[in-house]
Amino acid sequence: MKNRWLLKLFTCMLGWILLPVLANTQLAVAEKSVDGSENLPDSNLASNVAIDTCCHETALSQKAFLNHPFRFFKPDSLAAQKKRILAMAGMHGGLYGGSLLVLNQAWYANYPRGKFHTFNDFPEWQQIDKVGHIWSAYQLSRASFPGWRWAGLPEKKQILMAGLSGFAFLTVVEILDGFSKEWGWSWGDFGANIAGSGLFIGQQLGWKEQRISFKFSFHRMQYPETMLNERSDDLYGASLPQRMLKDYNGQTYWLSANIKSFLPDTKLPGWLNLSVGYGAQGMFGGTVNIWDNPQTNILINRTDITRSRQWYLAPDIDFTKIKTNKKWVRSLFYVLNAFKMPAPTMVLSRGKLRFHGFYF
Repeated sequence: MKNRWLLKLFTCMLGWILLPVLANTQLAVAEKSVDGSENLPDSNLASNVAIDTCCHETALSQKAFLNHPFRFFKPDSLAAQKKRILAMAGMHGGLYGGSLLVLNQAWYANYPRGKFHTFNDFPEWQQIDKVGHIWSAYQLSRASFPGWRWAGLPEKKQILMAGLSGFAFLTVVEILDGFSKEWGWSWGDFGANIAGSGLFIGQQLGWKEQRISFKFSFHRMQYPETMLNERSDDLYGASLPQRMLKDYNGQTYWLSANIKSFLPDTKLPGWLNLSVGYGAQGMFGGTVNIWDNPQTNILINRTDITRSRQWYLAPDIDFTKIKTNKKWVRSLFYVLNAFKMPAPTMVLSRGKLRFHGFYF
């Protein structure tokens, strides 16, 4: 179960890391045209220029143009638009198809398959895995969006195609689950995929920007008992990358709201966010803390350990609001905005409020 989630999350991460970087390579021509280092396009092309902004699509001043995270010239003809659409479709198809092929061969091929069926895993892991599905769908949709903008689709179609791109990929993974005898189609996962893509689509349609980002953070857990550390190594893996992707006890997911987007007259910096996080601890099994010792085959009962939900409040940074003229920095910031930055944090758990001077 845990290794399967590792592979699923890895393929999702591969998608949202590569897509914005590949799409942002199209910015070089636009930058040269605007900063004066080269002549502007001919009048026919210039008349069709539409510079994307997070609030509206219209011609901006040179300063605003240079500071926007993603900015593209629209294709100068219907033929050029079709080529870009085909290029984006091919990029999505190749990346997603290749990821699913690797996932199928690396995991599903090792387990028996049968008729399509469902199973209910919603009670497991304090629903942290479901929140992970929301985050994955949201980030895949967000990563896909700049590419569909570059393709020159109408604004609403850009948004819908981006949202469907994230949702469709994760739904295909869920179908593979449905044909595996070890698992099955999870309506909880399916609903979480819809929620993640819906979070992106709703904000982009309503506000023309992502005022509320959905972010991820992780810290490695260390326990005072050797038994618990051994159980964690067996269940989640011993290395830091394995723990980061598989250990639900150390994962936190954040809704991070940009303050200036909601309060434009504030004197606060435009990159400052306020974030609310959710996590859980004390989980050494899907639903209960009972397991077999792999060395002795003795049943271990640790139901004395409380499985608790955690709620967090902390400041954050919206990297896409930091102005820069470097396209590679904008690409980096766009990727970094999937993660919550370490910061002083208030934690509410089991009715008690605590404060961390530095939390990730």
